[in-house]
Amino acid sequence: MNNNDVLRKLRYTFNFNDKKMVAIFASAGEKVTREEVSQWLKKDTDSDFVGLFDVKLAVFLNGFINEKRGKKPGPLAIPEKRLSNNIILTKLKIALNLQAEQIISLLAEVDFRISKPELSAFSRKVDHQHYRECKDQVMRNLLHAIDKTYHVERTGKIINPNQSNAKPNSENSKPSHAKKDYAKKKATKPAPTSPWVEGARPNSSNVYVNPKSTTEPKRQRLKLSK
Repeated sequence: MNNNDVLRKLRYTFNFNDKKMVAIFASAGEKVTREEVSQWLKKDTDSDFVGLFDVKLAVFLNGFINEKRGKKPGPLAIPEKRLSNNIILTKLKIALNLQAEQIISLLAEVDFRISKPELSAFSRKVDHQHYRECKDQVMRNLLHAIDKTYHVERTGKIINPNQSNAKPNSENSKPSHAKKDYAKKKATKPAPTSPWVEGARPNSSNVYVNPKSTTEPKRQRLKLSK
């Protein structure tokens, strides 16, 4: 994995916006613009993508340490001109204040097993006989494990994409106790009556006859049979 992958992953995990990214660089003594940050975070296939040099990522990681552990008094740490996965792992370990056992536990959470001697070998000096190079597989799983444990959610209301935009039914939106009262009232309320059905008021089926009329009244409407 390249430097841009590491930068993108840390930004995503800790939910740093562009302003925060610029501030992290600044805390380590590097002035960058939001446009530069945006270009480093682009996908590799994007026409505006710009590769991140080792020294720039080293500056960001030093600023990340300041962000998580607090800025120490005195001169700023000198960024490495050449980075390796071993150095990146060490800086992440310092920033998040991780012990060897914690790193092993983090990796186990993403089903990646590593022994303590293997992990210690990554922290050795290059010329040490027990030094081992930290491969991309280890770094990729470590960043994934850090994201799984330290991921910062975005603030604000999250909209459920499966939620319908239609207005809720007024009956369904009532409180549960109101629904019960409504159902009870609905069950005990007498059914509406009609003059043409059984149980109508007396003589309601008779056709009105004008007393002053000289014509013979029409035949009365028959009731419905029971």
